[in-house]
Amino acid sequence: MNGACCDKSRLAALVVGILGTFLIFLALVWAMWHYTQPVPLGEDRVAIRKKALAEMRAAEAEGLNRYGWVDQGKGVVRLPITVAMRLALQKWQNPAAARSDLVARVEKAFPPPPPPPPAKPNPFE
Repeated sequence: MNGACCDKSRLAALVVGILGTFLIFLALVWAMWHYTQPVPLGEDRVAIRKKALAEMRAAEAEGLNRYGWVDQGKGVVRLPITVAMRLALQKWQNPAAARSDLVARVEKAFPPPPPPPPAKPNPFE
């Protein structure tokens, strides 16, 4: 009878140990979830984000719908998107002429870098 009693107490200790382990694990999961949650956005932060979004969309709309200088020194301008599409359709009626015009404009906007200076002769040669 003594052996059965020890088995029951061992089984009870094992069950209590497993339940305790699960409870500790659940407590750790809850603590990690609790401490890693971001701070909720306040009304002031929401207003700041909405204002920034409105400013960004206004700048994008201005870039798409207004004329402006990209590089005044090189003569590069920004056109409204509707005008640019109309000009592209007109110019690309003749693909060869449009291609040569495009290459000329790219070379004007981005000229090749000057050649490097000649290397000094090595005095030991």
